[in-house]
Amino acid sequence: MPQPHGFSYEQRADSVVITHHGRTAATLRGGRAEKFLAEVVSGDAQLVMARWTGAYKFGNERMARNHPRNQGGRR
Repeated sequence: MPQPHGFSYEQRADSVVITHHGRTAATLRGGRAEKFLAEVVSGDAQLVMARWTGAYKFGNERMARNHPRNQGGRR
């Protein structure tokens, strides 16, 4: 599975802003921001940010592409 890339975060006075390729992907405040900061320090930062923003590949994209619903009228 390819590793996520292009994420960065900025810690502000009362929040944490996560960006992906320069666009805001998530803003975390309060306890969620503290939990995120603790997790990003202890793990792979890119992977943690991908999970927290929901931009995480689950590995089922190949199977979904072959599903009849996604064939665009071809069967």
